[in-house]
Amino acid sequence: MNKIEKAYNSWAKIYDTNDNKTRDLDKKASIETLSKYHFSQVLELGSGTGKNTLFLLKKAQKIVCLDFSDEMLKKAKEKIQDERVVFQKADLNNEWKLNDATFDLITCSLTLEHIENLDFIFNQANLNLTDSGHFFVCELHPYKQYSGSKARYEGSEGIEVLQTYTHHLTDYLSAAQNNSFKLVELNEWFDEDNNLPRLISFVFCKNI
Repeated sequence: MNKIEKAYNSWAKIYDTNDNKTRDLDKKASIETLSKYHFSQVLELGSGTGKNTLFLLKKAQKIVCLDFSDEMLKKAKEKIQDERVVFQKADLNNEWKLNDATFDLITCSLTLEHIENLDFIFNQANLNLTDSGHFFVCELHPYKQYSGSKARYEGSEGIEVLQTYTHHLTDYLSAAQNNSFKLVELNEWFDEDNNLPRLISFVFCKNI
């Protein structure tokens, strides 16, 4: 078990209840963005405790949730008991064990800062999307990363700061272009009391 997986297993106990502006803003960004799109078969990357799964269920016929944390998945299963949802443990850095080209929406929220190779993620997303399917990405804004912000939580032994990788705006756009995606929309998401954007989100469409 690597350090990131261990940290998320520990964080799972309080993830839904602790003070977390990034988590809350991501939920808002996901709902506001994806409400505009039609989808039925969803692949959710880094699904965690099911924070966004509940919203996706309002529109989707099936959701496959991938996460590498047993404890995060356990929390999600306790919260969401619906036959349309399949929870699966997976390391996104390895080939995704799924049927190719079956999803019309793939979502990825607050996950890619823990993954070094964006090109691999976009490659796997392309393989698992239907023609003209959409890939939604919402991550910590590069500006926040430049200022030193990282995923962190307060546990029993104090503040736990997780290992992260800094991804520039051009890194996302290059990975998308390299894997036959076109940009549909890009948004920056701000806290009410801060002029620095906290999150950045993208919607990409698979080129055919």
